[in-house]
Amino acid sequence: MSLRLDYNAATPAGVTASVPLLIAAIALGGSPAISQNRDQVRVAFEHALPNVEGKRIVAVVVNYPPGGRSLPHRHAASAFIYAHVLSGAVRSQVGDEPAKVYHAGEGFYEMPGSHHRISENASDKEPASLLAVFVVDSKDEPLTTADQAQPDHVNGATKLAH
Repeated sequence: MSLRLDYNAATPAGVTASVPLLIAAIALGGSPAISQNRDQVRVAFEHALPNVEGKRIVAVVVNYPPGGRSLPHRHAASAFIYAHVLSGAVRSQVGDEPAKVYHAGEGFYEMPGSHHRISENASDKEPASLLAVFVVDSKDEPLTTADQAQPDHVNGATKLAH
C-alpha cells in the first residue's frame, strides 16, 4: 500500500515546494486528528543538492504523542536516512537488528531499502520527537510506504498489528 501526500509550503528560501510524504495514520483510513496514537509528520526543509545531480535532501520532524507509533514501513529505494532524536525517547528497529531505545541527542541511520519494523515513543507518559533527514533521488516518490496492516487477535477482539 502506498499513499502520497503533497505538502505545499514555503521553504526557508521562500520557494514553494511539493513534498510527497506518508502519514501513517492515513494509511489506516483515519486522519492524524482521529488517530491520536499515531505519529504526526511535517516537512521542515527540502532542497535539491546543488553539488550532487539528481539528489535532494528532505528533512521531516516526526512527533509521537505518549504511546504513539508509526506503522512498519519502508522508504524510497534510494533513500539514505539519518534520524536524530530531538526530545523524549524513541524505540526503533531497522531490519533484523534488535530494537533499541534512542534518547534526546542520540541518532541512528537507515540504509537504502531498509525495513523500519518499529518506530515508536518509548514512553506512555511523555511525548517524543525526531528529525529524519533523507538523501534521496530527486524523482523517487513516495518517501514512505507503510506495510500492509495485519489483523491481530487479542482477547477475542481484533486490532491492527503495529
